Amino acid sequence: MSPVLSGVLQLTALIAALALVYRPLGDYMARVYSSEKHLRVEKLLYRTIGADPDAQMRWPAYLRGVLAFSAVGVLFLYLLQRIQGVLPDSLSLGFTAISPDQAFNTAASFVANTNWQSYSGEQAMGHAVQTLGLAVQNFVSAAVGIAVAVALVRGFARSRTGELGNFWADLVRGTVRILIPISVIGALVLVACGAIQNFAGIHEIGQLTGGTQQVGGGAVASQEVIKELGTNGGGYFNANSAHPFENPNAFSNLFEIFLILVIPFALTRTFGKLVGNVRQGYAILAAMGVIWLGFTALMMWTEYAGHGAALQEAGGAWEGKEQRFGIGASAIFATTTTLTSTGAVDSFHSSFTGLGGGITLLSMMLGEIAPGGVGSGLYGMLVMAIIAVFIAGLMVGRTPEYLGKKIGTREIKLAACYILITPTLVLGFTALSMALSSPPESILNVKGNSVDGSGAHGFSEVLYAFTSGANNNGSAFAGLNANTPWYNTTIGLAMLLGRFLPMVFVLALAGSLAEQKPVPETAGTLRTEKPLFAGLLVGAILIITGLTYFPALALGPMAEGLS
Repeated sequence: MSPVLSGVLQLTALIAALALVYRPLGDYMARVYSSEKHLRVEKLLYRTIGADPDAQMRWPAYLRGVLAFSAVGVLFLYLLQRIQGVLPDSLSLGFTAISPDQAFNTAASFVANTNWQSYSGEQAMGHAVQTLGLAVQNFVSAAVGIAVAVALVRGFARSRTGELGNFWADLVRGTVRILIPISVIGALVLVACGAIQNFAGIHEIGQLTGGTQQVGGGAVASQEVIKELGTNGGGYFNANSAHPFENPNAFSNLFEIFLILVIPFALTRTFGKLVGNVRQGYAILAAMGVIWLGFTALMMWTEYAGHGAALQEAGGAWEGKEQRFGIGASAIFATTTTLTSTGAVDSFHSSFTGLGGGITLLSMMLGEIAPGGVGSGLYGMLVMAIIAVFIAGLMVGRTPEYLGKKIGTREIKLAACYILITPTLVLGFTALSMALSSPPESILNVKGNSVDGSGAHGFSEVLYAFTSGANNNGSAFAGLNANTPWYNTTIGLAMLLGRFLPMVFVLALAGSLAEQKPVPETAGTLRTEKPLFAGLLVGAILIITGLTYFPALALGPMAEGLS
């Protein structure tokens, strides 16, 4: 079988699997967030944290819940890393405490659902930090994202009230009823594939070429499944999903891609059910699907084509690709992980062709909305839908409406702030890092025309790092030594601001929409469930992103790809 055909068949199988579970999972999640009943274990959790799950919250109260819970998570995870050195060896594996700047970066990263790692997991983190700290945040940070998305959907569905539900109930339900059950099943699948699941210590084993190597154990399968399902991305090992302990074979690789995509895509069905019009969900799904499929096809083409005689003779750009998976599977994984806020990798993004690396960058720059992270992809796409409706209203001279709500001055200002905050963080921190004297010294793998970090590839590495951090992705070109006080601090700030500032605007927008009374449809109402609107939405996303980031992309991956 040819490598190209193998990649196409894997992509077809993946689409079929997603289509099979789309409706039942989407309907189930809609029932979870609309049910008035509480499970016994949920009632116990509410009593433990002192929350009243039936109390309705307006958007400021909902936001305070999000920020307070996340702040406690950052503090707890930071302290857990700092005391690792005094924990028993069975919990710490003998590792010392994490340095203050790296502990801050890691705490910010996992609470922000980014999972950027400036450390090697098998050489720095013991069982306590991995399971009690990082794995727990994989669950709850994902649940926070879904909760905020559901709050925005309620803003569209409700009228003449500012109430958006209860954050604590949404958080607990997302964790207990959705993430944990799927993770249990997924972990069993990964164990059956060969992923490890234990609490073993570090073993020294012999190598075929002589010498020894230290190999650590851990609860890898259980953390691997939630890192993908929750679009987190942080790996137990430095090689992430290219490591055979995390991702043993071609089937597990395809299964992990499925886990990354299943909830973000299915949430569009949940959206349609909650607003009472499933065709609206199909329109959002269509926009997400067109972008994801288009970027995946483009990535496969550029990596298979491979400019140059050596790459063509090899059958494609094999550098940095896992031989177990091949170019096609690596291309699908790369676009999937960067179009979502996952950041897991099964190949070396820095070794992709210049255009292939540019696709991973552009995928994140879209705002990771196709289909995006769990929750964050849906609310990001809905904000872009509001922008698209506004543009359509300007073209026909009509007050824009979406799902029976008028898009007025307040709503469009909040939407504009949402789409501007992330580019400001990305371009601002990148400019500072290239302008100052010391940060460019962290560029270790320069493919440009200079050894001081000023080459096109060196610039791409820095741009990629802050794009990944501010968009809560977590993947890296990996030619950048990000474990320095400058990058640990600035990327940590980019992750926190890039996660929670947009949530402020999303929840404020939800509250504004919920207070409105519904606007009846007329002959002039834009039909947002039609293919025409889905096309308009895709066009708006690509144009806005292109206008925002084109100069930066021209200096980095485009210059490298054309050189």
